[in-house]
Amino acid sequence: MDVPARVSRRAAAAAAAVLLRTARVPRECWFLPTALLCAYGFFANLRPSEPFLTPYLLGRDKNLTERQVFNEIYPVWTYSYLVLLFPVFLATDYLRYKPVILLQGLSLIVTWFMLLYAQGLLAIQFLEFFYGISTATEIAYYSYIYTVVDLGMYQKVTSYCRSATLVGFTVGSVLGQILVSVVDWSLFSLNVISLTCVSVAFAVAWFLPMPQKSLFFHHVPSSCQGVNGIKVQNGGIVSDTPASNHLPGWEDIESKIPLNLDEPPVEEPEEPKADPLRVLKVLWNDFLICYSSRPLLCWSTWWALSTCGYFQVVNYTQGLWEKVMPFEHANIYNGGVEAVSTLLGASAVFAVGYIKISWSTWGEMTLFLCSLLIAAAVYIMDIGTLEHVNNWPKIMGNIWVCYSSYVIFRIIYMVLITIATFQIAANLSMERYALVFGVNTFIALALQTVLTLIVVDARGLGLDITTQFLIYASYFAAISLVFLISGTISIIKKYRKREEPNSSSQAITS
Repeated sequence: MDVPARVSRRAAAAAAAVLLRTARVPRECWFLPTALLCAYGFFANLRPSEPFLTPYLLGRDKNLTERQVFNEIYPVWTYSYLVLLFPVFLATDYLRYKPVILLQGLSLIVTWFMLLYAQGLLAIQFLEFFYGISTATEIAYYSYIYTVVDLGMYQKVTSYCRSATLVGFTVGSVLGQILVSVVDWSLFSLNVISLTCVSVAFAVAWFLPMPQKSLFFHHVPSSCQGVNGIKVQNGGIVSDTPASNHLPGWEDIESKIPLNLDEPPVEEPEEPKADPLRVLKVLWNDFLICYSSRPLLCWSTWWALSTCGYFQVVNYTQGLWEKVMPFEHANIYNGGVEAVSTLLGASAVFAVGYIKISWSTWGEMTLFLCSLLIAAAVYIMDIGTLEHVNNWPKIMGNIWVCYSSYVIFRIIYMVLITIATFQIAANLSMERYALVFGVNTFIALALQTVLTLIVVDARGLGLDITTQFLIYASYFAAISLVFLISGTISIIKKYRKREEPNSSSQAITS
């Protein structure tokens, strides 16, 4: 065997040994962290009291008024979520995910402990702040798994983790509904169960393995360049240089590689030092590159605008239902409705994968039509609370109309946000994927903060719940109008581009 070939193998083995010390958890070890994360997601979302939060705050346990709950307490969640989102995004990457997941579990425990025993307006406002912490730290849960499993397992583990949260939320909603409607448990007892479940999730989080790297502050490339063109990638050896080529320096390399390769004395590469300014500069450059694309800008705009409205409707819809049918006077089915809307939405999202349509051509018109349907659903929910509207049938005041409209509203949103997620992520790297989604969520929260401050907050207009939902319906109608105009212009331009080559070819023929 000639010297270059012998050195090639030894250099490759040495580089592989270094990589195996710094790489992700091996492919065959993906099961444990995935199972633990799924267990955490399941128990953290198994909260049977959440669909009945508004009746609980308005009931005898807390004895708060509608104005205090809707105009002074709920807005605190929006403000805290917005303020914490970006710092938590950076802290999640810098601290390597697990500490932030533990923070989320702890904040959920504090939230439900205070929900059981805290009294008074100020205490419940602090409760909302801790709930804002738990919401802002969700990014750690959804991004942790990518740092501890192999690239080839991304799709599988993502589906497992998201399914765990979905199943946990659905089971919690159904359990809460059964305990309230069948067993006749008190809402206080439901909160005890929720506190127990989030405590179990917090205990499970301690057993998660600590990641050795992250996307930005502790970034380790998935492929590293070995010695003189030997590339080690995903645990395999790829030689960029043929063994027959005698390159300068082979003899020096040969002298540094021992003949016994069982434990090569190769120093592990030092981890890049965390440089916040460098990270921010990289994020800014990626931001400019990503949002210079018109299709991505279009879908991101809808993402931010609609998510703002979605948060507002979901946050205050229990108050709307309480106005139509108070919990003290009749049985309510909030938990069942949340479970049904989640399951039907998940089924619709699954069906989206089989829809074949040119999203580049008809995407904006689809956003127009679906946004208009969302506006109609929200408007019908609001009409159901207006007792003085005599021209409408009596059924419009039925709680089931509000429930049905809410289910339709959630299904349409879940389908569209799935399409938007796919369209945005299709041509983005993992780093830019996280950046764009984070920016879109931040913009949505900023818009929601402005909307909350003007419409909901007692320091603003402090409107009642029915007027709020009329504004939310108008908001979605305005979104549909924006995409109607944009989609029409886009289609006209595309058809003109198709006609131009035909006309030019006819002129050349003449």
